Amino acid sequence: MEDFTVTTPLWRWQSATAPAAWFFLTIAGEAADGIRFAAIGGQWLDGRKGFGSAKVRATVGDTCWNTSVFPHKESGGWLLPVKATVRKAEGLTEGDVVTVTVSL
Repeated sequence: MEDFTVTTPLWRWQSATAPAAWFFLTIAGEAADGIRFAAIGGQWLDGRKGFGSAKVRATVGDTCWNTSVFPHKESGGWLLPVKATVRKAEGLTEGDVVTVTVSL
């Protein structure tokens, strides 16, 4: 298992037509390259999953969860969704700078 740690702002995406909002951390740069390399060398050997996602274990503070990261064209990196239970447990709000470790 490989670990990649980044510090990045928490941001919100919301559709103009849907009431729900999604919160993400953007993983870019060397960490994004490392995730791509590790994913290609491991879990993608049997084919890519939905939207080119890669399964990861994410850790923010004392909270760990299983999720997926998704390719992000704008940054050339990955988007990590941060669910409400994680934001609540860690006291995170939009714009907070967050240190996250993703493992795959």
